Amino acid sequence: MKPGRFDSTVLTFCFAFLYLPIIILVVYSFNASKLVTVWGGFSLQWYRSLWSNESLMDAAWVTARVGVLSATIGTVLGTLAALTLVRFPRFPGRIPFTGMIYAPLVMPEVITGLSMLLLFVALDIDRGFWTVVIAHTTFTMCYVAIIVQSRLLTFDRSLEEAALDLGCPPVKTFFKITLPLILPAIVSGWMLAFTLSLDDLVIASFTTGPGATTLPIKIYSQVRLGVTPEINAVCTILIALVTTGVIIASISAKRAELRRIHDEHVALRGTS
Repeated sequence: MKPGRFDSTVLTFCFAFLYLPIIILVVYSFNASKLVTVWGGFSLQWYRSLWSNESLMDAAWVTARVGVLSATIGTVLGTLAALTLVRFPRFPGRIPFTGMIYAPLVMPEVITGLSMLLLFVALDIDRGFWTVVIAHTTFTMCYVAIIVQSRLLTFDRSLEEAALDLGCPPVKTFFKITLPLILPAIVSGWMLAFTLSLDDLVIASFTTGPGATTLPIKIYSQVRLGVTPEINAVCTILIALVTTGVIIASISAKRAELRRIHDEHVALRGTS
């Protein structure tokens, strides 16, 4: 059934509402004029001047380190949480454990940031780089847990059982059988966690300290005084990084799925 004219019109307006501001931002990042609302010709001067802006570059470096660390730690913890929920359906404290995993998904970021701030104050921990990493790990690991859990629920455990029956130790079975099969979900979870950390403003505002200003906080503080072409340039770079990451993750997941289907076909031919 082909979409009607009304459906096509609504879809066009929706896509325009979502992506037209991003396109305008990217276009004006190449504007030669200092006025962001007046087109003065094509130029790359704001990208060149961006590299000499030490405050923005320092904020970008802090954001990259926070994103990589929090995404990596969150991926490890989220994967372990997903394995626990799927492989151990009944254990003492499962309901509170599940609630703590799912809570950051529905809890407002203001509440999460404020609770983390109160925790650090109560423990007398100085706010800085590592408090932002801890806070970002706390709310990103739940997303990883959901993604990996959905993959484990459709996982064919007969492959693990066959390896165990042939004498393969459990640990080796996990790294040789289980991990390669759930790796696309883990990579997707890491990419999502990194993107969420890269984009976060609210939670980082509550947990940051001296010398730990992230790029969203820096951009927000400058935007309040007026948008500059350098802000458009750095936002364009962020959009390019996120888009590239999404494309790489999609291609990796597609290749892994094709490889899995090919291996299944080879295995079926071998048994027939």
